[in-house]
Amino acid sequence: MAALLGGCADLGYTWQAIAGESRLLQAARPIDQVLADPATPPDLRARLRQAQAARRFASEVLGLPDNDSYTQYADVGRPYVVWNVFATPELSLRLKQSCFPVVGCIDYRGYYALADARREADRLRQAGWDVQVGGVPAYSTLGWYRDPLVNTFIRMPPGEVARLVFHELTHQAVYAKNDTAFNESLATTVEQIGLERWLSLPENAALRAPYDAYAERRHDFIELLLDTRHRLAQAYGESGRARGPAPTAPLPADMPPEELAARRAQKARILADLRQRYEQLKRDKWNGYAGYDAWFAQPLNNAHFAAIATYHQWVPALRALAARCGSCANGSLAPFLEQARELARLSPVERRRRLEALQPLVGYHH
Repeated sequence: MAALLGGCADLGYTWQAIAGESRLLQAARPIDQVLADPATPPDLRARLRQAQAARRFASEVLGLPDNDSYTQYADVGRPYVVWNVFATPELSLRLKQSCFPVVGCIDYRGYYALADARREADRLRQAGWDVQVGGVPAYSTLGWYRDPLVNTFIRMPPGEVARLVFHELTHQAVYAKNDTAFNESLATTVEQIGLERWLSLPENAALRAPYDAYAERRHDFIELLLDTRHRLAQAYGESGRARGPAPTAPLPADMPPEELAARRAQKARILADLRQRYEQLKRDKWNGYAGYDAWFAQPLNNAHFAAIATYHQWVPALRALAARCGSCANGSLAPFLEQARELARLSPVERRRRLEALQPLVGYHH
């Protein structure tokens, strides 16, 4: 685990990761054992059975890895299993990276304790970075360990539990070193297609309508954020995908003061307009639904929009690739995953070129 997460380069960070993963694995029990325990609440028992069915569907139908991941359950006694810290420059959407042996460079740092995540976020803010701390209900160890179902997401709607299982298993199936956007976009693509097929099963018919309502609002929310990200990218003179090397400083040293002031003002206008558009969305389409109010109550900055885009940047391109997969018609995504592995083996430049050629001029799909 030390070699996986960073060796001696950052012993404090590495140790909290080792300790956090160890506690998670120690808390895990086989699901069959939890189901047989008379102390298990009926609601949890029902949810675990639904998750078991989604886990079987993932391997038997979708062609995702068939292993011991998500065959155990752990209660970690907190609302999130880990908290990710994202950082960007004040006037850019390029995410600050952390690099480790084996897994390569990733666009965030994960902490098992909220206090640790907040300390890192405070350090970055004091240095001038835009920072977001986001709670994460599930993550993948890429098959190195038996990832369990966790209390942090088992009480979500059944469709959300299935979606997360499909997403995290995809990381075990395909992984491109140093390319967070490709890895997360692929997992998002598989979760979407997999969930569409899982909800179409006769035994899940009762779950479809309530989940569709939930997913429609989630789709509207993400579309709003992605559009705001596009506006910010234009204001910063960056492409919609914020190309370029990972940043090493929160502001360019050579930016004239008048340009700095103008870009800060434009950024403030875009974020103020976002809040107005959200209130209009709630009023005109959601009948006052306020489920995202807490997200909008926090101070928003570039890191929020760079992070959300990481999970959706290449989804249209990858869905277009999946649509070409005639042999996927029987439900299995194995042929599509093999095509994704071929993309993962390419150089970053060639992979981007192939994805851009596939990218249709459409928005985010839910």
